[in-house]
Amino acid sequence: MSPLYDCSDETKRQRGVAAAARAIGNGKLIVLPTDTVYGIGADAFTPEAVADLLQAKGRGRDMPVPVLVGSPATLGGVAVTDKTIEALVEAFWPGGLTLICRQQPSVRWDLGDTGGTVAVRMPDHEIAVEVLETTGPLAVSSANVTGHPPAQTAREARDQLGDSVAVYLEAGPTDSDTPSTIVDVSGGVPRVLRQGALGLADLQAVVPELQGAED
Repeated sequence: MSPLYDCSDETKRQRGVAAAARAIGNGKLIVLPTDTVYGIGADAFTPEAVADLLQAKGRGRDMPVPVLVGSPATLGGVAVTDKTIEALVEAFWPGGLTLICRQQPSVRWDLGDTGGTVAVRMPDHEIAVEVLETTGPLAVSSANVTGHPPAQTAREARDQLGDSVAVYLEAGPTDSDTPSTIVDVSGGVPRVLRQGALGLADLQAVVPELQGAED
């Protein structure tokens, strides 16, 4: 059975983060905590690892994998930014906001059928950020088999995903099962695609022209 590291113990946390980084470097999958639900992660720049992630979840290429980054500064390396995106990042990162941006033309990866876009978020969770600062951007989706509830602990994730994942990082139950809010900033007018952790009023206080999902 794949190892599970209890990150409430500092020594085990250090070992777990190191093991997770090695697994990512070897093209394997990991499960890590985030500020929403637990995520299953792969190196964003290793197409075979991303394909393994989709297979583990039972998910098709028509549902491409989002990318998590460890700092706002990383965003410009993978996505085309503008003043609207920068304002949203400054206000809400790290946190429950996923931005769908145009990907940088120079980026070489295969996250699924993205149409030239990438969904990016910086999680507000110290263990996730510690991993991301070590590995670089990760392709991360909720740690569950498609059609099953998202895992709120690493043990729940292991019950679903088993040995398809090499390393599990356990940080206790997540505070919420509410997913991130998704905002599409890849076109002309920014628009909420999924209501989640952030409300429309909060977003519009920063970007007044942002439209709700029902607009």
